[in-house]
Amino acid sequence: MERRILLLRGINVGGRHLLPMARLRQMLTDLGCTAVKTYIQSGNVVMDSTLTDHQLASSLTDTIGREFGFWPPVLTLSRARLQRVMAQNPWPEMVTEPAKLHVWFFSDPAAKVDAALLESLLAADEKVEVRPPAIYLWAPSGIGRSKLAARMDEVVDCPVTARNWRTLSKITELA
Repeated sequence: MERRILLLRGINVGGRHLLPMARLRQMLTDLGCTAVKTYIQSGNVVMDSTLTDHQLASSLTDTIGREFGFWPPVLTLSRARLQRVMAQNPWPEMVTEPAKLHVWFFSDPAAKVDAALLESLLAADEKVEVRPPAIYLWAPSGIGRSKLAARMDEVVDCPVTARNWRTLSKITELA
């Protein structure tokens, strides 16, 4: 068994793609996972599994799709990868305001970033740092106002999913 972190993209956001966490935990248990824990309603899971990352992500996506009618992207992370991404934070002094510090995880660590588009979308009060397999964004005016955050799918040439620093810290504790 290996400890894994799953980040589901786009669930329970704005009243769309509703997925109860109790049902998500049961689905993962049915797939043979153990010690399954979720954090908040946005699809953050820590659990143990013998499945490969691909098997786990595709099986869970298919199971959700059959039952709920939508197929969310599922990013799998090892505890070590999550810790490396957090250790690469370019602004350790910003963790005191964890709701303003965000990390986008690449589904493909070798993904390419459109640097020109990234720079054109960056607001004057924002900071961004690309450190594959992640992008770090400091958004002091809020993530909902960030043009870059809204268009991150266009900036990176693979699926990405983001979490704020508070959520990442809690996931790390659970892992």
